[in-house]
Parts: sequence; C-alpha cells; structure tokens
Amino acid sequence: MTGRTVSGVCHGTLRELYQGPLRADTEPDIAIVSFPVDRHSWTHFTQDTRPPGSPPVGAKSANAARLFLEHFGLTLPPGRWSTHSDLRVGVGMASSTADIVATLRCLFRLFALPYDTEVVLGILAAVERADSVFLDEFALYLSGRHQVVRRLGTDIGFHTAYLTEPGTVDTSAVTGLLLAHYRRHGEEYERCLTDLLKGFASGDPAAVARAATASATLSQSVLPKATFDSMLAHRERFGADGIFVAHTGCLIGYLFPGRLHTDLKSDLSAFFHSLGHQCSFARGGYG
Repeated sequence: MTGRTVSGVCHGTLRELYQGPLRADTEPDIAIVSFPVDRHSWTHFTQDTRPPGSPPVGAKSANAARLFLEHFGLTLPPGRWSTHSDLRVGVGMASSTADIVATLRCLFRLFALPYDTEVVLGILAAVERADSVFLDEFALYLSGRHQVVRRLGTDIGFHTAYLTEPGTVDTSAVTGLLLAHYRRHGEEYERCLTDLLKGFASGDPAAVARAATASATLSQSVLPKATFDSMLAHRERFGADGIFVAHTGCLIGYLFPGRLHTDLKSDLSAFFHSLGHQCSFARGGYG
C-alpha cells in the first residue's frame, strides 16, 4: 500500500558571477558568488511497505542521507526514493550539490523538521566541496571552508543565453594553479569583488554584470574558454550587459537585463551555431 510522498527541490547554477580570492593575500581562499539558475534537482520519498534503499542519485547523496539520519538519530520508514533533474552533469551547473541538498530537504520534510542551514553545511562539508545552492539567495561563499561570508539578497536577476563547451574540469586538480594565479592578480581580483559587492548592495544589475565580465576575463588567463574572445567582441552587438563563465567548468554566456524577444533569440542562436555550439536560454538569479 502506497502512502504519502514528500519531495525536496534544489536549484542549480550557471556556475559563478565571481570566482577568485576573498582578498589580496599571500594565502588566498577560493571565494565564489554562485549564479543560481531556474533549473532544478528533485528527490522524492514515497512511503509504502518496501524497505527503503539508498537514494538513487549516487553515492554522495546516499552518504548525505546517512549523515542526516545519524545526526538526528532517525531511521527511515519503509518506502522508496525517486529523483529527477534538469541539471547537466559535469559542466558547471552544481548538479551534484543540488542532488544532495534536494535529498536533505526531502528528509527534513519527511520527518517534519525545520530546514536547518547549519546542519546542511555540516553534511556538505563531510561530503564534497560545494556551491551555495542550499541558500535561496546570492551569497559570497568560501567553497573549501563551506563558509557563508556575506548574504547578498534576491534583488538581482538576469536573462541569459549560454553555451556549453566540450570537456570537463576537475576543480581539485587545478586548485594549486588557481591559487597561484590569484596571488599574481590579487589586487585586480580585489577591485573586481569590491565592484561586484557594491553592485549587489545598490541593486544595480549592470554593475554586477560588469564585475562578472571582469572576473570572467581574469579567469581567461588561467582556465580559458575557446569562445570567450568572440563572445566578448560581440557583446555590445547583442545588447548584453556582461559575460559570465563557469570558472572551473564549461559554461559561458551573456547577461541580459530583460526578457529576450524572439528575433534576438534567433540572432543569438545563429551566432552561437557559427561558433559550433547550441544556444540555451535560462533565467538566472532572483530579481
């Protein structure tokens, strides 16, 4: 006999508006401002007479569920898991972290517990380096330390057109390369982050987009995107406020202040196709 179903949902990202050091320093931390996207991961649990198995979204989510149950001293009731995701794996959409957070949110609801960010952070710290998708707002976040430095609110939003370049980047494998790059360009990153935070504080999406472009440009000298120069050269032609990238991923795209009309979507699609890529559109941020 099938009983009630509970679900947990978590948005993904188009990776970052900023990735760099928190401050110019000889021992920098990797700080990020993730770029939330209106694409999601779902985890469902339906109570029935069958003994529960592991969440079917992989070992990391199963481990997170185990840590959750141990933390609260709980045991799963009989039932079954199911999942769904809009997020592509391995390209910079935070699919793994979103799967974990969706699983944890499902468990909070299953046991009628209030959502506790600190518990989620503790579990993520034990499982993987993570994006800040466990928050429903922008944040300046130290991904290695799992520390929220500053919450940046929900006033900023963009429409995006983006593409996915081939290949994947192993973040852990390039961490040393990134930190050396940050040390060489610490002052430039500090100016970029200052401008970004000012843009969020004043609710100015154009300022945020300019800072995101600066961050993407700095990233280009350490983990370059093949299409970056072409996209930067044509930004004004399409009326985009800026460019964002997955700094350690495969995404690159334009930031627009308003909804894209059909003719512009067609022109962008033709341009991206000329670069050898399919164009995708998505709403990013919150405002």
